[in-house]
Amino acid sequence: MAEQQLELIPPLTHLTEDEVIFRDSVRSFADARVAPLVHDMDEHAKIAQPLIAQLFELGVMGIEIPESYGGAGGRFFHAVLAVEELSRVDPSIGVLVDVQNTLVINALLRWGSEDVKRRYLPKLADGTVGAYALSEAGSGSDAFALSARAAERGDEFVLTGRKLWITNGHEADLFIVFATINPDAGYRGITAFLVERGFPGFEVGKKEDKLGIRASSTCELLLEDCRVPRANVLGEVGKGYRVAIETLNEGRIGIGAQMIGLSRGALDHAIRYTKERRQFSRPIADFQGVRFQLAQAATELEASRLMVYNAARLRDAGRPFLTEAAMCKIFSSDVAERITSLAVQLFGGYGYTRDYPVEKLFRDAKIGQIYEGTSNMQLQTIAKQILG
Repeated sequence: MAEQQLELIPPLTHLTEDEVIFRDSVRSFADARVAPLVHDMDEHAKIAQPLIAQLFELGVMGIEIPESYGGAGGRFFHAVLAVEELSRVDPSIGVLVDVQNTLVINALLRWGSEDVKRRYLPKLADGTVGAYALSEAGSGSDAFALSARAAERGDEFVLTGRKLWITNGHEADLFIVFATINPDAGYRGITAFLVERGFPGFEVGKKEDKLGIRASSTCELLLEDCRVPRANVLGEVGKGYRVAIETLNEGRIGIGAQMIGLSRGALDHAIRYTKERRQFSRPIADFQGVRFQLAQAATELEASRLMVYNAARLRDAGRPFLTEAAMCKIFSSDVAERITSLAVQLFGGYGYTRDYPVEKLFRDAKIGQIYEGTSNMQLQTIAKQILG
């Protein structure tokens, strides 16, 4: 019987023409502008300042901001593609772009008044880095156990407290800060505020010395009678918990994109190396044990990409995506840990040195199981949804 050629249904990884053009532009930028700086940025735990300006010029720091506010007028899926491509080369740059788009800009677009959008969206599209300040020493997975306080004084709120683990803290000039105006009201007392770096009583404190994504800054924020205009409340007073919950859902898809990007980078390095490294007079890629491990890694990576892309497509279509966001984050972060570990293993002794890139990606991967909701919290979310 003659073979029949099956017509395959386009997979979720199928991209439209404009998405391909956008992805390729970010990929070229990552290879040409980011890759040469990765080792030094990791070594010195600092993003090269000119690179941040170049990211704004590329248009990836304001992807969903409408063109009327100076942004790119893109979709959430474009942000996912940008984070993936940048993270393939350096997950530190990937998370800089991720927080800017999926958390900060996303929150302003959804919850900001017209006045807030007019004042801040053009800046976020044209040079201002944003940060998202929810976590504290006593509130991690229990995100709403906040000790930061906000008191009303006329046309201002006065914020007092300390925030920890704030990504982009060193680079940012605009911060979404969560504080409670009424501790007795529990989560219903939480309010989101837009705080500028120059506001009286606001200070960026200690920068953490981390295992991975070292170039990405993670800082504490100090609020000592920090005065914030009432006009800088994001959303409604007492509704900050909704801003946080709904924004973090998108953020988890962004972390999924970061994880598939770094997994791709590690797997690409491993494939190239196994073709070049010779043992017993042949490339180690010829050995079945190596080939099967690479095949398994490629399969898990493709599954991760499908889950991340699916969650992003659902979000852009205005359909529920809470469960899918949690699933793609936990799965992609687990896969990233396995693939980067395999890459180090296949590189052998070289993989354990900083002369080769897989060691860094291995360190970078661990954070995926921790920030923007730990893996256990994602499992709790998934279980709650499937069990009703």
